[in-house]
Amino acid sequence: MWYAPIFQRLRQLLQPRRRLAIFEACLIGLVSALGAVLLKSGVGLLGAWRVQTSLLLPAWLVLPGIGLAFGFLAGWLVERVAPETSGSGIPQVKAVLARIPIALDLRVAVVKLVGGILALGSGLALGREGPTVQLSAALAAQLSRWFPTSPDHRRQLIAAGAGAGLAAAFNTPIAGVLFVVEELLQDFSEFTLGTAILASFIGAVVSRVLGGRSLDLNLALTASKTDFFVQDIPFYLVLGVVAGLMGALFNRGIIASLTVYRRSFRFGLPARVALAGVVSGMIVALLPLAFRDNTGLREILITGEASWSMAAIAFVSQFILTLVAYGSGVPGGLFAPALTLGAALGYLVGMGEHSLLLPFGITSGLPITFALAGMGAFFTAVARVPMTGIVIVFEMTTDFNLVLPLMIGSVTSYLVAEKLAPGSLYDKLLAWNGITIEKTAPAGGIMTNLTAKDVMQQQVETLDTEMPLDEVIQAFARSHHRGFPVVEKSKLVGIVTQSDLLNLRDRNLANDTPLGEIMTTTPVTVTPIHTLSNVLYLLDRYQISRLPVVDGRKLIGIITRGDIIRAEADHLNGENSTPRMRPDPSYIVYQTRSPSTGRGRLLVPVANPETAGILLQMAAAIARDRHYEIDCVQVMLIPRHNSPSETQVRTAKSRRLLRQAEVLAKKWKLPLHTQIRVTHDVAQAILETINEQHIDLILMGWKGNTSTPGRIFGNVVDTIIRQATCEVVLVKLGETQSPIPSPQFNRWLVPMAGGPNSPLAIKLLPALITLGNDPKIRLTQVFKPSELKPDMSVSEQAIRYLMRRCKLSSTIIALPVQANSVAEGVINLVKTEGYDVVVLGASREGLLQQAIQGNIPEAIASGVESTVILVRGAIQK
Repeated sequence: MWYAPIFQRLRQLLQPRRRLAIFEACLIGLVSALGAVLLKSGVGLLGAWRVQTSLLLPAWLVLPGIGLAFGFLAGWLVERVAPETSGSGIPQVKAVLARIPIALDLRVAVVKLVGGILALGSGLALGREGPTVQLSAALAAQLSRWFPTSPDHRRQLIAAGAGAGLAAAFNTPIAGVLFVVEELLQDFSEFTLGTAILASFIGAVVSRVLGGRSLDLNLALTASKTDFFVQDIPFYLVLGVVAGLMGALFNRGIIASLTVYRRSFRFGLPARVALAGVVSGMIVALLPLAFRDNTGLREILITGEASWSMAAIAFVSQFILTLVAYGSGVPGGLFAPALTLGAALGYLVGMGEHSLLLPFGITSGLPITFALAGMGAFFTAVARVPMTGIVIVFEMTTDFNLVLPLMIGSVTSYLVAEKLAPGSLYDKLLAWNGITIEKTAPAGGIMTNLTAKDVMQQQVETLDTEMPLDEVIQAFARSHHRGFPVVEKSKLVGIVTQSDLLNLRDRNLANDTPLGEIMTTTPVTVTPIHTLSNVLYLLDRYQISRLPVVDGRKLIGIITRGDIIRAEADHLNGENSTPRMRPDPSYIVYQTRSPSTGRGRLLVPVANPETAGILLQMAAAIARDRHYEIDCVQVMLIPRHNSPSETQVRTAKSRRLLRQAEVLAKKWKLPLHTQIRVTHDVAQAILETINEQHIDLILMGWKGNTSTPGRIFGNVVDTIIRQATCEVVLVKLGETQSPIPSPQFNRWLVPMAGGPNSPLAIKLLPALITLGNDPKIRLTQVFKPSELKPDMSVSEQAIRYLMRRCKLSSTIIALPVQANSVAEGVINLVKTEGYDVVVLGASREGLLQQAIQGNIPEAIASGVESTVILVRGAIQK
């Protein structure tokens, strides 16, 4: 029947989930309207008191004084309680909707409301519409926590709150919906549109009922004074071009203003906002009375009461005042300034058309029409949302004469601005704060957007082709894995699974049968660029649970069904890792320099006063042996919402720690450079130092264990081992070492594996043994009970090198040791013979690889109480 689809649609709307969504959207619209009205009323009351006071007392004293006092209070509140409320607020909302971890809750809403009232009411030339969007989105986010829902539904509710806030601020429900789908979510799905429409409608209605009349436009005055003629079209094109040019310049000015404040005024946010308040108050005090009320100034421009000189002054002054205010970090938006600037610009173009056509007796459009069209054009050039720019002015005026002028001016300005400076201002503001939102295709979800490289496990447990069958069985018994890749010289040559071992039961193979004879020699593999959908297809097609990831023949990772399930779960929980906050570069707050007379540079990061002395003595010994200069760095961590270049820190303790290095360098007559860096990421600061100072060797301490899952030595040390191009020396100090190391650094053990990494430890010994009184060195090679004694030629070469460098022939021996593994043999030697120091050379892969028996260097360092020194060679760039 014809009515069947109608009843089906009604049943869908009345489903429990949809009923809850409708209730939430209505509630969000209501609270958003209340928040918008409170913000508007508060700003209006404080602003009216400011204007009235400036008429009773000297304006040159009152306006800067009010800007200073209330600006300082607003900045203090934002900095101490909710730093996320700085600025417009729309970039923060956009970042949250992109699943970037930025706070958006009731605390943010309250601070944005109070801070916005204090800042905007003090006379700063910013608008309340951006703060209203963040305020409403924060209230929606808080409601979504009180009514638990899925992460995707929560994002849509936050977007609906943002749209309701814009609708309530301007009394423009359609523009609120368009702003959500055009700028924030870029999602035209049924659920997004439904919640946004309902919330925006409720927000606009409640706001109008409670008296929130957007920009207080006198619509009765504008409705009968707008017109449009065919001969006006070229001038609306000119208006669009000029608005696009000035809008692009305005956006660049905003970024430049933020940069100037950060680099030139390195005091706290309260002082910066207070400074902006003083400067703004002084400028406004010099302008005509109409400029003390931004709302009144806009009304003068759009009702035709302004002269061309007033419009010109309005454009220039508002342009400057907005840059002065926004750069300080004050909680204020850019919507209202953009509309005021557009009105002034359009008014000037309209006056110009009238002056050009009047001598020829040609009828020209009214400046009022150009002023209103200019509002939409300039707003579009700034925000890059042409549909919202057209609709927002039309909804405020309800004047159909404006539709064509708005479309011509807005589309033209959008094209010009996008050509000159591509990208949304809000994306640029996020990028300026170190946040990049990746543009990904919405279709297909993570199964088509993520690749094997994004999800695979990089630390792969592998087996060797020569491993005997009995050891393979033991490896499966010790591990929870059901299969292992088989490698030969880092190349994937096969795979072995539990099913392969079960199939061998009837073949009666000997225990020493090498793995190469029983493995699957042609495993199914994927490349790093395979999408998850392709990976899942192969897993299902061949009924297997894991796939090696190879680059050519080199094994670089492994991916399992569990990895794909975890990626899907992270996506559903809002933990998509595509957009990430990019930390700001570290900032040097203190440094000393010495003459550069060395052959190279050695870097020592110091943090712990108890171990710094020993590390510095080791560094000095190496530097003296190699004729290196020493760079000593102290890293200070700060919260991610603070900028390293503008955060105030106390360096007294750090400088005392660096003085230890200065005393030691002076004693040994070594060139020493020191610095203190402020950063969000310790590893990043150290890597920056390595690159900037051209470091040849870094010596750093390690506590001997880590609690970070998936890390061998911890986040910082693993990152340095993986990314630092210089030589890396990692020191785990013994548990019995005293601040003066010499008496305990006498018995040295150096495991020799016979590979290319052993010489790394040997070359370091001549310098390090000078720390002891009577050093004795043992070189050892570990061999298994089933093997013959190893060839000791490598150890003999090392002895000859040490005799030549150290002249300690009677104190150097080379003896092999029998054990089931390298780690077991070394640990037993240290415990039974009491060695003070173990020096072990290893490659980057060897240090970070998680093998079947565990990571050998980490196992040795963690398994003994003596000092362990791990050496990783430099990496060729």
